[in-house]
Amino acid sequence: MGASKIQITLLLVSYFIYLILGSLIFQALETDFERELKTSVYEMKAAFLRKLGDLTPEDVEQFVENLTHAVRRGIYPLGNATELDHDNWDFSNSFFFVGSIVSTIGYGTLSPKTAGGQIFCVIFALFGIPLNLIFLHRVGKTLSLLCEKLGKCLQSQGMKQKKTKFLTLLFFLVTGILIFLGLPSVVFHSTEGWTYNEGIYFAFITLSTVGFGDYVVGVQPGKQYCSYYRALVAIWILFGLAWIALLFNLLTRFLEDTEKKIAEDLHKMGKVGRENGRSLKRFQCASPSPNETLPLDTEEGSQKFVFETAEKDNREEKETSFLCEAVL
Repeated sequence: MGASKIQITLLLVSYFIYLILGSLIFQALETDFERELKTSVYEMKAAFLRKLGDLTPEDVEQFVENLTHAVRRGIYPLGNATELDHDNWDFSNSFFFVGSIVSTIGYGTLSPKTAGGQIFCVIFALFGIPLNLIFLHRVGKTLSLLCEKLGKCLQSQGMKQKKTKFLTLLFFLVTGILIFLGLPSVVFHSTEGWTYNEGIYFAFITLSTVGFGDYVVGVQPGKQYCSYYRALVAIWILFGLAWIALLFNLLTRFLEDTEKKIAEDLHKMGKVGRENGRSLKRFQCASPSPNETLPLDTEEGSQKFVFETAEKDNREEKETSFLCEAVL
């Protein structure tokens, strides 16, 4: 037990050190380039505003194209250049980005632009994704052990096994929904201004690694966020992935067991049907046809039947007397 705790501790420490180092490296590789890109975008906006009275349709088209390109790169040129202090590659945003890499969510709203950042992203994902799978497996195993302990506790109270399994699954499901779906939706409602439906939608789409990118935390322009808001969201994602992976595993086992039970029931029904068919055939073969006459319908048949009956009675009397002698 002690060795297992040491392994879990080492895994957790190694995992988060890997994420933190990745965040710092991405921050170092991408920050300067992003600031240069922001500066050029704000200069483009200022030049557009200076020519506001003499704009041609071509100028407007070019400005819209450049603006769309900037937004796709995660730059929202609202306000003035004094807002350049907001950095998409600070530690919190970088940590959120590396979390989206190892979890394979990939929202698409933030990505490395430099050659060094793109090459490092490939290397980081190459080792980070397997490490994340090991981490999720270990966390899921811990959650399974907790569920087993709960089941044993309920069984010790005299509860039946089927009821214990149902209550354990229900507890696991309700607790996970509250912690990983319900509570985050409240936080997103207060922080992002989303509705509760949108918060639950984002939480499930994120934890299931679908990641459409239509809702992403911490990217609304002009909104002030806590400095470590996205880092905390990344930690929620990592542990939520373990919960929902275990939930999907339990649902898969439930569906497989249901399918197996249905197949067994169908097999039994088919077997009973075949046996009933054989019995009906034997009955039909043993029954005389209407054209046949029974032996008792003739005098010879009646005499034969009386003789066989008398012979059977004599044989039973001899067996009875033999048993009596043996007992005496």
